[in-house]
Order: sequence, then C-alpha cells, then structure tokens
Amino acid sequence: MDRNQATGIMLILLLLFVYFQFFAPSPQPKQVKKDTGGVNQTPGNQAATTPVELPDSLRNDSLVNENLRRTFGDFATVASGQDKELVLENQDIKVTFGSKGARIKEVLLKNYKTYDRKPLILLDEQTSQMVYTLPANTGNINLENLYFTTTSSNIQVKAGDSTAVTFRASLSPTQYIEQTYSLKGSGFELGHQLKLTGLDNAIKNTPVQFYWIDKLKRLELDMEASRITSTINYYTQDGTFDQVSEASKSLEEQKAEAPVKWVSLKQKFFLSAIIANTTAFSAGTFKTNVDQADSSTVKTLEASLAIPIADLKSGKGNFSFYFGPNDYRVVNDVTEGFGENVYFGWPIVRIINRYFIVNVFHFLEKFISNYGIIIIILVLLIRVMLLPLSYKSYISLAKTKVLQPEIEEIKARNGDDMAKVQQEQMKLYQQVGVNPLSGCIPVLLQMPILLALFSLFPNLIELRQKEFLWSSDLSTYDSIATLPFAIPFYGSHISLFTILMTISSVAYAYFNNQMTTMQGPMKSLQYIMPIMFMFILNSLPAGLTFYYFVSNVISIGQQVVIRKFVDEAKIRRVLDENKLKNKDKKKSKFAQRLEDALKSAEEAKKKK
Repeated sequence: MDRNQATGIMLILLLLFVYFQFFAPSPQPKQVKKDTGGVNQTPGNQAATTPVELPDSLRNDSLVNENLRRTFGDFATVASGQDKELVLENQDIKVTFGSKGARIKEVLLKNYKTYDRKPLILLDEQTSQMVYTLPANTGNINLENLYFTTTSSNIQVKAGDSTAVTFRASLSPTQYIEQTYSLKGSGFELGHQLKLTGLDNAIKNTPVQFYWIDKLKRLELDMEASRITSTINYYTQDGTFDQVSEASKSLEEQKAEAPVKWVSLKQKFFLSAIIANTTAFSAGTFKTNVDQADSSTVKTLEASLAIPIADLKSGKGNFSFYFGPNDYRVVNDVTEGFGENVYFGWPIVRIINRYFIVNVFHFLEKFISNYGIIIIILVLLIRVMLLPLSYKSYISLAKTKVLQPEIEEIKARNGDDMAKVQQEQMKLYQQVGVNPLSGCIPVLLQMPILLALFSLFPNLIELRQKEFLWSSDLSTYDSIATLPFAIPFYGSHISLFTILMTISSVAYAYFNNQMTTMQGPMKSLQYIMPIMFMFILNSLPAGLTFYYFVSNVISIGQQVVIRKFVDEAKIRRVLDENKLKNKDKKKSKFAQRLEDALKSAEEAKKKK
C-alpha cells in the first residue's frame, strides 16, 4: 500500500467517525405492537388507550361476506354454509349426497364387487365431478359452490316404494334453486329435477352448462381390456347412436351433430349416464384420454352439455341418472336406444347375438347356475343346429378324397402346366357331379356364429366373476402362471384354456387333413393358424377360449361319428354312375365361364 492509498483510507474513516458522532439521527424507542382487532390506532383516538377487541367470527365474516358479494353477486347469501351428507339407497344402489352443491358425492353398487372383491364404488368425489354452471349477471356461478338445505334425512327405500329428497338454495322466499332426487325401491335409476324460480333478474338468458368429468376407477383385472372398452356413448334426438373411439389411447374429442337425449360414461361392464327426460341437451362435446402411467385410472372421460335455461325455469328440467351394470336385460328398458350401450358386434352378427344367443343363454340361466356347464350346453345346441352343414361338408371332402387317384393322374400327365391341370380337374368334377366349393360353403355359413360369439363373450356381464374349474372369472383370462417377463403379442400370463383350445384346434386340423386332398403350404397353414390364434386369444375371456375348446372337441367327435356312416365305396359307385350320365352333357354356364377364365389366364401367361 503506498502513501496516497493510506491517506485516503484515513480520511474516509475520519469522515465516518464525525458523521456518526455528530450528525446521525438518534434511535427511536422500540414500540410494542398491540392487537387492535383490525382497528387502526392513532394518537388521540380512544382506541389508543382502550383497545376494542372484535370477535374473530365477526371480523372474519365481514371480510368473507364482502368477498362473497364481489364473487357471487345475488347468490352471495347461499355461498356459505356447512356441507352435510345425506344417503338415499335401495336394494341395488347407495347414493351419498352433499348439501354443498346438492351434488352426488358417491355411488355404491351393492350387489357387485371389484376384481379384488372390494365394494364396487362406481364413482366418488375424488374421481368424479358433476357441475352445473349458471350464467349469472356477475359471471358464471358453479352450483357446487352454493349451499343447499334439506329437511330430509338418510332414507332406505323399501321394495315397491319410491321416495324423493329436495335440496333448495334460497336467495329469498320467492327466489331459489331447487334440486330434487328420487329413487325407487329397486333398480339403478336416480330421478333428478333442476328448477330455477324467480331468478330472471339474476341470470342471463343463455344455456346452463353441465360438465361431467370421471376418472374411471379400475374395476376389472385386465387393465388393457378395460381401456379399449371404455368410452363415451351418446344418443341424439334424431335417433342416432354414436360414441368416441373406444380403442384410442390418446386424446379424442367429438361434438354431437344434433341435440342429445342421453350420454353414458361406459366402462367394460358398468355405466354412469345422464338422461334428458322431457327435453334434450341442446349441444354436447365429449373427450376421452388415457394416462398409461396411471395404473389406478382406466380412462378419463369428459362430457360438456348445454341445457336450455327456459326449460329449467318452466319446470322441464327433468333428468335421470343411471348408475349400474351394462346388462342388456336392464339397460334396454331404461330409455330409447339405451340398449346400444351393450356391444353385440357388427350389424350382421348383432342380430344373431341379440335375438338368439343371448336369449338362449338367459333361458339356460334359469335352470343352471354353473356358467361353464351353460357354455357346454350352448356349444352342443349350436353344433346340433349346424350338423346338416357339417355333414354336407364332410361328404364333399369324402368325394374329393375318392377322386384323388384321378386328380393325381391329371397332375402327372400335365406336369407343371397348372392351368391345364385346373381345366381337367374342373372337367372331372363336372362329369362326376361334384361341386368343389360345396365343402367351403358350410364353413362360410358357420362364420357369422363364430364372429358373433367372439363379439359377445368379452361384453357379457353374466360371466363376470363366475368361477369354473381353475378360472375364478370367466369374463377375463384364466392364468395358471405368471411369467417374469412379457412376450410380445402374448402377454406375461399363461392361459390354460387357451392352450387347450390350441391343442384341440391342431387335432381338428389333423382330422380334416385326413379327408382333404390339399397339399403343400396350405396344408401346413392349418397347423400354423391355431398357434397364431394362441397369441391373439391368450388375453381374451376364459369363457370364450373355453367355448372354442369345447366346440373343437365336439367337432372332432362329430367327424368320428359321421365317418362311421360314410361308405366311400358307395360314393365311388355314385360318382362313376354320374360320370356315365354326364359324359355328353353340355357344360353349365358357370363351368363354361370358369373354363374360359382359366384359358385366358393361360394365354396371358404364355404371352409373357
């Protein structure tokens, strides 16, 4: 440090000493702050010497009331209170209400359990929220923030009776919002009326918005199967049923093209729905989304509906909720088009399921309690019905087998000329009176039934949690072992019914190949296909794979029995007789067209 720096520092220290010694302000005595109850204390004010303590309740209410008036305007008088619970129940459901918003807080289905045998709470206030929004002059008012009163208490509705509870939020004796819920002694429908009285000066003449968000709780074992069968269904005033894509695992949004009569939030076997009884929702927007990382939520469903405010003022705001099973026998009687919530497959197979298989299944239920046995009987009934087709198919195969030596001779004579081989085969078939397609037609006619069952069983709530042999639930896959890893397309569990179905399918293919002249890759494909289906069906309901297993076993038995009654020597004699009769017979139009097509194909091949 040089002399100049030292001199500077000394001068600065001298200046600081002089300032603090002679010019700095004197410190003020420390005052103790007294609690004045929110009243400002000033010199000369009486409160300065005798503080007035306001009660906490009065001080808080003053601030709260001012805030409520600014936020809720005319509705401030019903924007504070105490939320009290009320329970309304019958033999099927138990509904818990909260007086705040007169809202549904929880719905319990009494006669059902979750996949892990816990009480089945279809919705609760943690996962579901239903909100009415009024277009008030001061801004939109959420009814969930208003406090309603009721004179009712917990009610258990007896069978054959019905009852109603009314919640009212009164601005004055002539101005109020009223919500009434009604319940019968049995069933899953909850009546609901929303009425606005004397509020013309407090609300605008625009629709009331109803918003419903439901994070579907996990109720079934198979999460993936639940996700691809959960969606929003809706039915419009013009009689159109529509839905948001079920299989989508990303955000989906859809708007109704016409006024909406009902909306259902559907999961695999259960529904929550709102139904407009005397009017219709003037508009509707629906959203679905999946959070793959959330193992407790199947899918998030959102519905936004517009209700004409004139209907609520005139007493036409009559609705009903449905909280219950997606059982066709129940939902078909709820309202128009509501039975569409049960998926029966494509239009062709829907008729088979709705008018035949389901009715047979329900008829057998009256006499048999074991659903595995019901499935066996159902297989027997269907196989008996298809027996004439199976017999014709077998006879067609037997005729082809008898002709095998001549077909081999044709192949040897023509070598690699496949067009010539096909022409001579068709000529032989015509001479002996054999239709090569007759063996395929019976199989094709059976396909609608197979597709009908493929669509029905995954949606049949009657199989839910029904035990049979080692399966604890025929509505989902049976698992005899869990793998420490997942196999692509197969999963991480081993389904024994699926393995048995695969083995029986391979055996059935073997029996068929004893009668067919098929060679090469097509013959091998009959053994490969069952293996491929094993991967596809491993995660499908045990009831379905058990059905296919039983069907294969019975089909093999049918073939064994039919074979005993088929005399191949007699078939050979009949074919020879037909050959003599048809020796000079003119070709049919179909045979001629087929022969011309084969010739054209051969000529085109030669040109290339």
